[in-house]
Amino acid sequence: MRLGSIILFVALCSFTAYYVYEPIPERIEERWKLMLTNSFFRTLSHLADLCESVGLKDYMDVMYVITVLEKIVPVSDEYVKVTEEKFDGVEVVLYQPTHQGGDTDLRRAVIYLHGGGWCLGSSRMSPYDLLARKIVTELDAVVLSVEYRLAPAHHFPVPYEDVYRVVKHFLQKGVLAKYSVDPERVAVSGDSAGGNLAAAVSQQLQKEPGQQIKLRVQALLYPVLQALDLKTPSYQQNQDMPILPRTLMVRFWSEYFTSNKALFRAMMANAHNSPESSRLLKFVNWSAFLPEAYHKEYNYTAPAVAQGVEGGATEMDGPSQSIADPRASPLLVPDADLHSLPKAYILTCEYDVLRDDGIMYATRLRAAGVEVTHQHYDTGFHGALMFTVWPTDFLIARRMTDNYIKWLKKNL
Repeated sequence: MRLGSIILFVALCSFTAYYVYEPIPERIEERWKLMLTNSFFRTLSHLADLCESVGLKDYMDVMYVITVLEKIVPVSDEYVKVTEEKFDGVEVVLYQPTHQGGDTDLRRAVIYLHGGGWCLGSSRMSPYDLLARKIVTELDAVVLSVEYRLAPAHHFPVPYEDVYRVVKHFLQKGVLAKYSVDPERVAVSGDSAGGNLAAAVSQQLQKEPGQQIKLRVQALLYPVLQALDLKTPSYQQNQDMPILPRTLMVRFWSEYFTSNKALFRAMMANAHNSPESSRLLKFVNWSAFLPEAYHKEYNYTAPAVAQGVEGGATEMDGPSQSIADPRASPLLVPDADLHSLPKAYILTCEYDVLRDDGIMYATRLRAAGVEVTHQHYDTGFHGALMFTVWPTDFLIARRMTDNYIKWLKKNL
């Protein structure tokens, strides 16, 4: 009996080690912690695939568990006053310093847009709550965290439009005055899909006729910026990397546009471009905009152009148009629309499928005359900055947070 128990225990330990272990690059810090963390994400993803295949639940409904587990009720403390409000019909969480300055003391403000592939995430998740409080206390700033609606219940452009309405509402003289915000010191920032929304809002706002108050800076943290070429070197190098493998990022993109699974299959094959979107491939040509050090062993091949995606032209017309929309893919704007954008901070990670999106945007912004600070983490992985809560707290997250806030303190 004892021998049988020992054999069972050894077998269980061996199976667990086999399941948890992944061939993660040696350069990544705290590799075993990342393996353990990612084993939860992989398990949930397998469960989501199973539930969807048997018709129990949609994939994203199951993955939303990640958001639920991290959700909190943001409350005020001795340093930060927290209120939940609606700006032009969109829910926001507002963080303000509890101490009051003088009548003439105006503060910085950061409009923050959470990540989660437009399908997951919430401004009320504990990592975003902690980040907002840190910005408030270290910068004496107001933080506006936006609870935009999510896909697949609300496809593009709904999440973008929610964010844009909030930014437009906040950038009114009377609203800024109400929260003692300096109109010349407002930033927009976001991570991953939130970085996508922040970049798109920055671009659109400069085109707005009569917009008097401008954004001072944009801070984009491992942003996703284009849907045309899903086989850049970073998509290939990091296709099986923890947290955001290529399959999941492609699924996020397809769910952002449509619930038609035909688009997901086409995007997985990188054969989803229509004749309309193919004309914009020049703006995401990584052989032109990516420094050679990041080319590695990969050779550029232009994505295939499909005359119609499986599933019928009528069904796919909307998504095909959305793929070519710069509000969804900010890298697609022509150079002439870049030069007047605000100063930018772009954070990228080596072990991230989205690495090349951020680097290409930094290259194009600089070429257009925009001041850019590009901070690349050679040992970084996607989502790292949000891993600040025990037991999934990583040292690199602290460094990223500190450097991000230092940049805001200096430039905002």
